[in-house]
Amino acid sequence: MACQPCQPHKPEGLAAPVIRISGPCHGALFLTLTQKTMNDTTQAKDTNGIRVFVGLGSNSTDACLMLERAREGLADLPGVLIRAASPIYVTEPQGYADQPWFHNQVLELNLAGEESIENAKSLMAAMLNLEAALGRVRSPDPALRFGPRKIDLDILLFGKIASNDPFCTLPHPRLNLRAFWLVPLGDLDPDLEILGENVQILLGRLDWHAESNKIYQ
Repeated sequence: MACQPCQPHKPEGLAAPVIRISGPCHGALFLTLTQKTMNDTTQAKDTNGIRVFVGLGSNSTDACLMLERAREGLADLPGVLIRAASPIYVTEPQGYADQPWFHNQVLELNLAGEESIENAKSLMAAMLNLEAALGRVRSPDPALRFGPRKIDLDILLFGKIASNDPFCTLPHPRLNLRAFWLVPLGDLDPDLEILGENVQILLGRLDWHAESNKIYQ
């Protein structure tokens, strides 16, 4: 599955900075921050905030556009700075095979504030609201838990926090089983450790392979 070229979004009248994001959607992707976001992210940068990794996914017919809108929505949250973005991968569905392949990407955020489960839950709540605003409707059918979705946003890592909170389990409970998260995490930081283990070691335990920008598992 290939998506159409992702075009830069440049709000009129704003001299906003542009973060260049490499990815397989027919060239480079561009993320433009609004003036409001520049003010908020400057604060996040100055306070040496929390290092957070967030996973984005979509298998809608306009998956590239949905990921772009999700990035813009996250960048517009108070206190959030997008520091880096992985390439976008086209990935084999997990847990529910009869559906289109996904487009997945990982963002590294800098979040203003203290490293606490309360702040992690606040970010999770904001991300759920963003999902809803982008049109996601969660099915009540347990069989479709891993089924098609217009947009999916997950906190993968929130600083060094480990928590079994049912609303916001950290690290993400299936992180060590998903090549579509571990590969882009390794792109962003090959030395990243997850609960004391290197991301490359975790990836080496999985049965997976890649062909160009496609991840099979």
